[in-house]
Amino acid sequence: MQAQAIEHELLPVEQSRLIAEQNDRFRQSIGIIPGDADALEGTVVMTKSISEMPAEFRFALLEKVTAFGDFTADADPHGWHEMGVIEIDETTIWFKIDLYDVDYQMGSPVPEDQERTRRVLTLLRPEEY
Repeated sequence: MQAQAIEHELLPVEQSRLIAEQNDRFRQSIGIIPGDADALEGTVVMTKSISEMPAEFRFALLEKVTAFGDFTADADPHGWHEMGVIEIDETTIWFKIDLYDVDYQMGSPVPEDQERTRRVLTLLRPEEY
């Protein structure tokens, strides 16, 4: 009989708190040199329309993303701090953090485990969703 690893299950409230804390740390570490002890592994991507915006706009957007703290129940129903809405130069931008396995192939099997989870923060306009 083969032994199976049993995952330690957290209460949903504790899991949400851990994921929100990690998502905040990831989001706030955008621009930190890779390998920094405070940075979590992941990447930032943006849609073509955002990548074509002027560099000044994109820098201002990233500053607003790293400083964001206005999470609402509508945009953040799980309490994971995974999605936010930003207004910049009369343009609405969404950011969304998705949690992947270490190979970026599928969702993380244990999203609260930062060693087994990689984050992808996507910047997009609402009409691109």
